[in-house]
Amino acid sequence: MTPPGRIVILTGAGISRESGLDTFRDAGGVWTRWRLEDVCTPEGFARDPDLVDNFYNLRRAELRGISPNAAHIALAELEAQIGCEDDSFLLVTQNIDDLHERAGSQNLVHMHGELLRLRCTGCGATPAWHEDATRQTPCPQCGQTSPRPDVVWFGEMPMHMPRIEAALARCDLFVAIGTSATVYPAAGFVDLVNRIGRARTVEINLAASDRWDAFDSIVSGPASAAVPAFVRDLLAG
Repeated sequence: MTPPGRIVILTGAGISRESGLDTFRDAGGVWTRWRLEDVCTPEGFARDPDLVDNFYNLRRAELRGISPNAAHIALAELEAQIGCEDDSFLLVTQNIDDLHERAGSQNLVHMHGELLRLRCTGCGATPAWHEDATRQTPCPQCGQTSPRPDVVWFGEMPMHMPRIEAALARCDLFVAIGTSATVYPAAGFVDLVNRIGRARTVEINLAASDRWDAFDSIVSGPASAAVPAFVRDLLAG
């Protein structure tokens, strides 16, 4: 396999599940214990912000006991080998955890926001935040209280879309890892790449997603084994 010139990687909940984080949509996942309408929508936040604060405080506490796995580390090593000048390598994640950063990834965008940041509802600042947050938590920049999580809720526009779409339009390899292929616009990234017709597309998943037939190649298996093997083959040429 010859390493292509430009690479876009998309990761979803499956890559973090192997570090011990709950997924949202799988059997026994987060949505079996919480109603997404209550904790992941602007309307839910308006109705009961304390409930939303509690939900994300629990997610932060869970993340403190979790470490990156071999798949996160392999992607960071791939970036280090390929380089990322002018988005020649771009890692796009649907995950709001910081496991990619802790593994060493640098050219990374969180299209659904970041769990370890708050967003001030007054001045719009997005300070890093690793502890519990409440209605009384002040913004470090302006002092206003009542922050919200810096995450994208259902009904809101994902972040960084112009940059992501530009990278997809120019890439030579698009790889989707651990994604359910049910949440748009991420589920449609492969279609955008296919319309342009210049890139090879690969899905790496524990089980094939509903969009498996849109990809050129399917790699089945746990990300912690399949991703390092894929990266080794890619770099070997």
